[in-house]
Amino acid sequence: MTTPFGARLRSLRKERGVTLKNLSDALGVSQAYLSALETGRRPKPTPARVDQICAYFGIIWDEAEALKDLARLSQPRVTIDTTGLSPEATQLANRLAQRLRRLDARKVRQLLDIVG
Repeated sequence: MTTPFGARLRSLRKERGVTLKNLSDALGVSQAYLSALETGRRPKPTPARVDQICAYFGIIWDEAEALKDLARLSQPRVTIDTTGLSPEATQLANRLAQRLRRLDARKVRQLLDIVG
């Protein structure tokens, strides 16, 4: 299992021929930390870490914002607070939590398209 940020970080490294060691040395973090980010064993990185990664890869403007958005959307454990929402909203949150693992990639993509 990986996160959207982890998948993009690995993709960036591979596209540009950067090893975990090169990146870890440049960022001042361990290779284990970067590997855990890429594989989803580590939660989303801090905004400062994302800025470091953007600087390292020379990512600016829209591409940098897209990477920051992926980081914000890469928390592997999510809690949804439906306090004050409708009973239907609470039901939706609970059904999604129960069934998410059984959804195929096509259905997940459809749901992402619906919620934006």
